[in-house]
Amino acid sequence: MTQGNQGMSRRGMLAGSGAVAVAGTLAACSRNSSADSDHWDETCDVLCVGSGAAGATAAIAAAENGAKVLVIEKMPVAGGTTAKSGGVAWIFNHFILQEQGIEDRKQDALKYAVRYGFSREYDPASPTLGLDETRFGVIEAFYDKGSEAIDFLRKTGAVQFKQFRMYQVDKPAPDYADHLPENKVPTGRCLEPAVGSGSTAGGGSLAMQLSDYLASKNVPVWLDTKATRIVRDGEGNVVGVEAEREGEPVRIRATKGVVFASGGYSHNVELCNLHQPSVYGSCSMPGSTGDFIPLAQDAGAKMGNLSYAWRSQVVLGEALADRGVGLGAFVLPGDSMILVNKYGKRIVNEKRDYNDRTQSHFPYDPGREEYPNHLQLMLFDARSLDAFGGAFPLPAPGARQPYMVEGSSWADLAAKVDAQLAEWAPRTGGVKLDASFLPNLNDTISRFNGYAEDGEDPEFSRGRYLYDREWHLLFSSRREGTSQPENPYPNLTMHPFAKSGPYYAIVLAAGTLDTAGGPQINANAQVLGPDNAPIPGLYAAGNCISSPTGQAYLGAGGTIGPALAFGYIAGRHASAA
Repeated sequence: MTQGNQGMSRRGMLAGSGAVAVAGTLAACSRNSSADSDHWDETCDVLCVGSGAAGATAAIAAAENGAKVLVIEKMPVAGGTTAKSGGVAWIFNHFILQEQGIEDRKQDALKYAVRYGFSREYDPASPTLGLDETRFGVIEAFYDKGSEAIDFLRKTGAVQFKQFRMYQVDKPAPDYADHLPENKVPTGRCLEPAVGSGSTAGGGSLAMQLSDYLASKNVPVWLDTKATRIVRDGEGNVVGVEAEREGEPVRIRATKGVVFASGGYSHNVELCNLHQPSVYGSCSMPGSTGDFIPLAQDAGAKMGNLSYAWRSQVVLGEALADRGVGLGAFVLPGDSMILVNKYGKRIVNEKRDYNDRTQSHFPYDPGREEYPNHLQLMLFDARSLDAFGGAFPLPAPGARQPYMVEGSSWADLAAKVDAQLAEWAPRTGGVKLDASFLPNLNDTISRFNGYAEDGEDPEFSRGRYLYDREWHLLFSSRREGTSQPENPYPNLTMHPFAKSGPYYAIVLAAGTLDTAGGPQINANAQVLGPDNAPIPGLYAAGNCISSPTGQAYLGAGGTIGPALAFGYIAGRHASAA
C-alpha cells in the first residue's frame, strides 16, 4: 500500500545485506579475460537490473531454476522503493482466500481489473474485455501467476505472507474500488510479510528478506552499479549490458536474459514534463529516474502507455523544497475537512484512495482555458486538528507543519493562502485564488455542513462506500489526549465545520508514489519490439514498464503485487531459455 513513516530507516540494514552478498559471492559469475572487441568483464546466465520487489523476485526465481544470477543496483543500498513502502502485495486468488473458501473466479476478477484500469476500452462482451490481445494477455498472466509467485516465495522460504488486516483486528482491507459491481471479492486480496509487517516496517522487511535470501543463495548484488547500455548481437538478441560500477565501466554478459526492474521516472523532471499531467514530488527513491526508457528505446522496444503513474497528493510546499518527499497525502485525515479548488468549490470525494483522488487535479476547463483544480486546498478546523493531529499531513500537538496556514476567519485564511500562493506562483503557473473564492467557499461550507448533519453527500458520495469508511477509521482515529468528542453524526467521515475560527489550510498538488509507464511487455514479461514480437533476451517488471493494470490501483499493494508476479514470470522464463 502506502509509504511507511520509517521505511527509510531500514536502508542501512539492506545495504549491509547487499554488501555481504557482494563480498562473499563474486565467484557465482565467471570472469572472462578476453581482450578482443567482445570482451566481457563478467558473465552470468540472468542479469537483473534493480533490487526491489520485482528485481529481487526475478533473481530468486532464476536462481531457483538453476541459473547463475547477478543483480546490479545503481543506488548505494538495496531494495529500491519497495524498501520505503508498506510492503503490502495485492494478489488475485491467493492461498489464504482459497483456505477461507472464497472463490476469486478468473472471469470476474479480470472484469474488475479491466473495468477499473481500462474503463474507456472495457467491453464485457469481448473475449479480451475490449483490450488488444497483448495487454489482455498481460493482465491475465497477473491473475494466473500472481498467486503462484506468492506460493513460490513461501515454498522457497524467501518470504512468508499473511493477510493484511486493518487496525490490527480481524478485518481484511477493502479494495480501492470495492463498490464496482464487477468486483466479486471486494475485500481480502491484500497480503503482507508475516514477519516485520506493518506500514512502518513492511516494505523494509520485505526488501530485506528478499535480499537476505539472495545472499543465502550466493547471488551477488552489486551496489553503485548503473546500467548504461543494452548490448545486442548481430541478430538483435540482447546478450548483456554495459554499466558503470563505482565510476568505472564494466561489461556484463547474460547468456539467457536481462531483466530490468529499475523503477519509474518520477525524479526525471524532463520525462515527467513530457509524459505526466503533473508531478510536483514523489515518495519514490531518488534512483527512480527512468533509466530503462532510453535504453529500451535504443534497443528497439515498443513503448506502452508512458503516462501511467501510481499517484498521491503531496504537500506543495514540501515538494517545492525537495522533490523527493518523505510521505504523500495518502488518506486525508479529519471529518471537518474538505478539498476545494481556487474557486472555493469541492471537486472530489476527499476520502477516496490516493491514486484516484489525485486524478481530480487534471481536468481541463475549455471555457476558461485552464486546469482549475491544478492546486487544491485542504481546509479543516480546530476540531480536526486537535482530534486527528499527527496523521499526515496534520501536525501532531506541539509539532510544526511549516506549510499549514492559519486564519481567524475564512476571509483571513483566504488572504494568507493567496499570499503563500503568490510566493510559489513562478513554479505553479501563477495559480491564485479567484475573486469568487470567498463567496463560493461560504456556500460550499454551508452545503457541506448540511451533508454532515444529514449523513449523505449528494455531490461526491463521501462515506457511501466501504473503502471510505474503513480507511477513514484507520487514518482518522482520534488521537490519545484529544479534547474533541466522538463524531455524533450519522456518517463518520463528515462533521460540520465550527461556526468560528481558527481555520486552517494546506495546499496540495499532484505527486506520485512512482510512475508506471514504459515499454510494453507480453505475458512472459518479455519486452516487445515495434512489430509486437519479443526482443530476445530482454525482460522487464515493476514500475519501469507500462502498468499491467493500467491506471487502476486495485487495492493496497497494487504496485508490489504486479511487481512480484512479473518479476517471478521474468526470472522463470529467462532462466529457462
